[in-house]
Amino acid sequence: MELFQMYEQLGLRRAVWERGEAVLADLAQRFRGIDQTAEYNQAKVLAAMQKNRIGANHFAATTGYGYDDDGRERLERVYADVFHTEAALVRPQITCGTHALSVALSANLLPGDELLSPVGAPYDTLQEVIGIRPSPCSLAEYGVRYRQADLKPDGSFDYDAIRAAIGPKTRLITIQRSKGYATRPSFSVGQIGELIAFCKSVKPGVTVMVDNCYGEFVETIEPSDVGADMVVGSLIKNPGGGLAPIGGYICGTRSCVDRCAYRLSAPGLGQEVGANLGILPAFYQGFFLSPTVVAGALKGAIFAANLYEGLGFRCIPGAAAPRSDIIQAVELGSEAAMCAFCEGIQAAAPVDSFATPVPGDMPGYDSQVIMAAGAFVQGSSIELSADGPIRPPYAVYFQGGLTWHHAKLGILLSLQKMVDKGLCSFS
Repeated sequence: MELFQMYEQLGLRRAVWERGEAVLADLAQRFRGIDQTAEYNQAKVLAAMQKNRIGANHFAATTGYGYDDDGRERLERVYADVFHTEAALVRPQITCGTHALSVALSANLLPGDELLSPVGAPYDTLQEVIGIRPSPCSLAEYGVRYRQADLKPDGSFDYDAIRAAIGPKTRLITIQRSKGYATRPSFSVGQIGELIAFCKSVKPGVTVMVDNCYGEFVETIEPSDVGADMVVGSLIKNPGGGLAPIGGYICGTRSCVDRCAYRLSAPGLGQEVGANLGILPAFYQGFFLSPTVVAGALKGAIFAANLYEGLGFRCIPGAAAPRSDIIQAVELGSEAAMCAFCEGIQAAAPVDSFATPVPGDMPGYDSQVIMAAGAFVQGSSIELSADGPIRPPYAVYFQGGLTWHHAKLGILLSLQKMVDKGLCSFS
């Protein structure tokens, strides 16, 4: 049976298939570059595991307090070595990326301090953590002030505004690497390094935290290599490799990570407690697989940009642009088009492929959101998924795919649904 016949059984028609194959013909060189980055990062992770002498005994489950959990402690040393930091906190007790960021911020800010975002408004769910949108237990409620410097219209840093915003009480600067639900560019590690250097030249000693979600292993270096005091992320995104069922990480200076550990558990306890409950094999193996999984997701994002930009849709980043994260935004122009796109992603899922995604209210968001994800791990956005808030410019955010071939199928089916509903056509 030829390959197309397999895809036809999954709902794809020949015209869309051939359109995809034509796009792929021009991407071979870019895909080779992605594979080279993955090979480098794979060696980096392997070297860290070998350096820390990981053995089968480090996969043992612990319960209760989790005292003397050598497997947990070595995993954190592996993360610290890969991210080139003094320390790391990698725990299943961190429930998601927003939780990891909340821990890092609340641990390293005190009443009267000021938090600055030099890259515009943060991601929706972080706005209640900060108190931009009022919420119980927000940083604002505890006396932490917030300021932001907006990006320039072209998405570049406004250094004059940033200099003016850094003041005597600015204690922590937060940089969001990925675009979130915005249509600005995501930032490369090099750009982040330049921004960090500028901020620290204005105020030496200021703490800089980078929200690294969706960016891990996209490049051969991380923000911690260019001056970040903390890098923070979720294990159900890139570094979990699709195997971690929960968790988050914070890598950084010893003083920052120690404070985060005290905030996560309790003052005086820190990293000494926190049972792994048998989850360590998934954490180790997922981290080991992550460079390859991220490479597949990147190929999917580039394929999506080239396919949809060729059909006249605005894509962020553009088809030929360098990549800084795994997210591909496509401005579809209407709620109906967003729903059709997400129906295609859902139809390609190994789990819940029969479901139809519809917009709905979501905690932490001020607009209805549509989400498509038939994932083995609920909410895992390193798995094939697409989502977006139902508001102009009606952009959908595609990411993930545990394998490149699965990402490819999802993208093609998203276009097939658009064509079937008369929302897109091509000759």
